[in-house]
Amino acid sequence: MASNKERKAKFITSSQIKIKKVYGPDDLARFNPSDQLGKPGKFPFTRGIYPTMYRGKLWTMRQYAGFGTAEESNKRYRFLLSQGQTGLSVAFDLPTQLGLDSDDPQANGEVGKVGVAIDSIEDMEVLFKQIPLDKVSTSMTINSTAAIILAMYLALAQKRRIAWTKLSGTIQNDILKEYIARGTHIYPPQASLKIITDILAFCQKYVPRWNSMSISGYHIREAGATAVQELAFTFANAITYIEAAIKAGLDVDRFAPRLSFFLASHNNFFEEIAKFRAARRIWARLTKGKFRAKNPLSWKFRFHTQTSGVSLLAQQPENNTPRVTLQAMAAVLGGTQSLHTNSRDEALALPSEESAQIALRTQQIIAYESGLSNTVDPLGGSYFVESLTNQIEERVNEYLNKIENMGGMLAAIEKGFIQKEIQESAYDYQKQIERKEQIIVGLNEYIDEKEKVYFNLYYPPKRTEKAQLKKLRQLKVKRPENQVRKRLDALKKAVEAQKNIFPFIINAVKAKATLGEISSVLKQAYGTFQEITTI
Repeated sequence: MASNKERKAKFITSSQIKIKKVYGPDDLARFNPSDQLGKPGKFPFTRGIYPTMYRGKLWTMRQYAGFGTAEESNKRYRFLLSQGQTGLSVAFDLPTQLGLDSDDPQANGEVGKVGVAIDSIEDMEVLFKQIPLDKVSTSMTINSTAAIILAMYLALAQKRRIAWTKLSGTIQNDILKEYIARGTHIYPPQASLKIITDILAFCQKYVPRWNSMSISGYHIREAGATAVQELAFTFANAITYIEAAIKAGLDVDRFAPRLSFFLASHNNFFEEIAKFRAARRIWARLTKGKFRAKNPLSWKFRFHTQTSGVSLLAQQPENNTPRVTLQAMAAVLGGTQSLHTNSRDEALALPSEESAQIALRTQQIIAYESGLSNTVDPLGGSYFVESLTNQIEERVNEYLNKIENMGGMLAAIEKGFIQKEIQESAYDYQKQIERKEQIIVGLNEYIDEKEKVYFNLYYPPKRTEKAQLKKLRQLKVKRPENQVRKRLDALKKAVEAQKNIFPFIINAVKAKATLGEISSVLKQAYGTFQEITTI
């Protein structure tokens, strides 16, 4: 006779939502399909932002890559494009993210390590050699120095006689999550918001197809937040950006359609699917209700997904491939517009060419062989999924109300509330692993003491930093120094006059001013942010 005893005392999601043994009509007793579900492409977009979704066009397969010098990264981009990748996603090294040139003493040992080193427009030109900017969508994960990197990209397009109106892509440009989750901030929050609104205003007018901001929950989630916290804190940041833009005189229905989002996909399969569906509904109601946006494009939650880096293990790294596959399937079932699949070796080293190809092939197999893309929102109407979607929406709104009552996201960050919430969630999850309430294959169960890595790992060549420093020295010798100083001075005066500084940054990069030099001008004008400790 079969036992009725269950293998765990309780079943929960990462957000501590209790999972029942079985779901049925009673779980959706107050569920109104027309109000909460709707049709694909129609408000509130729970089922997808386009009527045909992947039946019309597959998601953009955008592998995140960048390492060493611009030459090395360019080779990887062209390889991935040759293998069927449909969009570029650029990873920058830490000095570039922090506004430091490669020859800065603080950059020593970090040049080209976790991404590509970009010091000047000359590096940008090499990075995109033989890549048609008007035909390939480019995403760039950069925040504090987003204005400088985007300025280089636009200046390069101009040099190639490509109209800015033909450029499509995304600059992350989301600084608030840096203060709470990632740490690559430079300037104080208010100064950073001013730079962001300058970019929004400029792109709205001159680069209309460009996503001038990708509001990121990914880094919040990777820092230890739950699925609910990921959405709640991301939307709280988005609210802050919209309010700042409106205060600066921008029309919500002109800039909101170019806002995009960046979310993580973790291992709790159904919670992730429900999270993506809930996100669309929350955003639609937020923009239409709170901000009274009238343009239906303002209501559409467009998002890129990356599978979870923090979930990948150095132990038994071959197991990372099925983990990534599971996470990618959740993103597709959740209706993502763009996807990056992590490589199996990312807990050990930068992805090798072979591993990056397998990660891309994972997306292609899901797209063309699984049948997941044949119908829109295949899990729509599921008692379990709809119940989970509703509960996530409710809990996200509870967080948003709490943050609003605290005075908004800036106040919540300054008080350390957001940081503390993430830290506590990360700690709770670690304790679950240690108590084996959460089994992680190869880490706390099914451990292989004799394990070996059966594939080659990639490490950037040691010559990388020397090569980058040599290029930077040559640049500074041959460039028109008087013109550089003149344009940096013009940027300084623009900051002091409270003008839109973005055109002045473009002029500076055209004269071959470096990223570090431009950042230094802004540091002198705005100051730097001092980290808040919450412990």
